[in-house]
Amino acid sequence: MADAYIVGAVRTATGRKKGRLSQMHPVDMGAIVVDELVDRTGVPTDGVDDVIFGVVSQIGSQAGNLGRNVAMSSKLDLEVPGTTVDRQCGSSLQAIQFGAQAVMSGTQDVIICGGVEAMSTVEIGSNIRDGLEHGRGTPKGERLEMQYPGIQFSQFDGAELLAEKYAIDREELDAFGLLSHQRATHATQEGYFKQEVVPLNIKLGDGSPAIHDVDEGVRFNATLEGLQGLAPLREGGVITAGTASQISDGAAAIMVANAAAVQRYNLPVRARIHALAVIGSDPVIMLEGPIPATEKALAKAGLAIDDIDLYEVNEAFGSVPLAWAKALGADQDRLNVNGGAQALGHPLGGTGAKLMTTLVHELERRQARYGLVAICEGGGTANAMIIERMNSLPD
Repeated sequence: MADAYIVGAVRTATGRKKGRLSQMHPVDMGAIVVDELVDRTGVPTDGVDDVIFGVVSQIGSQAGNLGRNVAMSSKLDLEVPGTTVDRQCGSSLQAIQFGAQAVMSGTQDVIICGGVEAMSTVEIGSNIRDGLEHGRGTPKGERLEMQYPGIQFSQFDGAELLAEKYAIDREELDAFGLLSHQRATHATQEGYFKQEVVPLNIKLGDGSPAIHDVDEGVRFNATLEGLQGLAPLREGGVITAGTASQISDGAAAIMVANAAAVQRYNLPVRARIHALAVIGSDPVIMLEGPIPATEKALAKAGLAIDDIDLYEVNEAFGSVPLAWAKALGADQDRLNVNGGAQALGHPLGGTGAKLMTTLVHELERRQARYGLVAICEGGGTANAMIIERMNSLPD
């Protein structure tokens, strides 16, 4: 079986809810990161075999096969197809996994895999609410109701259950939320994100032009006292708005290729995809999946957690990476070293590719070898992926 190589990785800076990116169409955001990949790698516009894009709320501006619309809106040739993936918050990480599987199998050579979510325009859960409001039913059918009678699956409940199971208290969560902002502040001020972020030409609310190239959700002056003063999202709970991911707009994309395409188009090798995993777990606690997904990926790679130099575990809530680190005995100094979704945002369908983009660039900056991305997902599924930094094809 052929290897799959990451040859390009870019993202937009995220925008806050109703913020600087709220007027930009998600398809346009997706097309911009696709075009940047084409420009940076030098791949011919007819040399891409497919565009696979993740998006969660497939309604309105995100409906109608967004992946194909992104491809048609980019500089790629019209003959390049596109498709759309919904693995909830892991949609774009799943897109990368599908792309890797395609090039590893030899059925395709170059795939652009990514994702986008315009949460200012298409609010989370809007597709479900639209179905209910128009009499189109609920996602929970009779058989699922028999399996889980009377249970409404909730990520907020799952975050609290996870904190309880792994003995994570409010004090630990607030400290971790502050650390996320501090790390994101440091990374931004030191220019660590500069290479991975595609500057966007935007219009501000007053119509004046601007460049968007800094993640809008980072609180550069965050304090522990400020976080401690926030009310919990659930009565008696420990999760607050400060220890939950930010609602965001943004896009990211990865180009994956096999060795044949790397040689044919003289593509830059950035990393090899070393192991892939996707699992299902308890949909009630819901957010615990990254733990067994990571264990599965490590076993496939023949590696231990201490062999991994950097971890990107999505901060859907602070309890997720903290529980993950406790369960696996992971070194928290390697975890989300440039901040996570509590500070940088979580544009749902784009987050997996966003995390992978940051991981590729940070491995290069540190000249480190192995990195891992893991992400929890609605319905109790999770994806994990291990990559190995490289700068050329192996001999």
